[in-house]
Amino acid sequence: MTAADLHTLTGAYVLHALSDEERADFERHLADCEACAQESAELTATAARLGLAATVTPRPELREPVLRRITTVRQDAPREPVQSRAGRAAGARRRLLSRWALAACFAAAAALGGTAVWQHQRAEDAQEQARQLEQGNDRIAAVLAAPDAKTGSAKLGDGASGTVVVSKSEDRAVFIASGMAHPPQGKVYQLWYDDGGTMRSAGLMDTARSDQAVLLSGAVDGASGMGITVEPGGGSDQPTTEPVALMPFPA
Repeated sequence: MTAADLHTLTGAYVLHALSDEERADFERHLADCEACAQESAELTATAARLGLAATVTPRPELREPVLRRITTVRQDAPREPVQSRAGRAAGARRRLLSRWALAACFAAAAALGGTAVWQHQRAEDAQEQARQLEQGNDRIAAVLAAPDAKTGSAKLGDGASGTVVVSKSEDRAVFIASGMAHPPQGKVYQLWYDDGGTMRSAGLMDTARSDQAVLLSGAVDGASGMGITVEPGGGSDQPTTEPVALMPFPA
């Protein structure tokens, strides 16, 4: 494996999608490559935040039907056709791309917390809900993976922290909360875009979670930052309380 190939393995390494031999090669490369070390650290943090954001424990009664379904899936035997040197090189490139696809699937699974997989076993309404969740997480992933994505973080009080990721090319923003206290009964955290001092609603947070990733509703559209307020259930047209937090968007 060439040095150029090793540079592309940060995502697969972080998500444990490398073979033992590939992992050993990459870790030797990592010791001397500051760029890969930094990228690996950033991807590790992102994967951990996404995992915490939407982790869901499946119902115990789903275990048996899933195990029964597994026994009905036939595994194709591996095939090893004779290939030319050019064919082997093309195959290596395809495997590399497949590994990235697998890494992306792992990241999506972390973000969904297994929800989509388990809900697929249920009725059509649950399947539709799972599709909507997957689409939402695809949009979050698009912002996080955008080449121009920029990140800013802030302490929110009581040990909580918040990170905002903004992409100009996507014209969207994602807010990642960690350790936020639940809002008072009947209240909800509402997100706002700060348009030069005028607050524009950007959606509601899940009242049941203290750790979550939220795609702000609507386009950034030149907003300079975001805010969080506590509002009545269902949200408000304009903020009705002092902000819990105000965060400028990274320049």
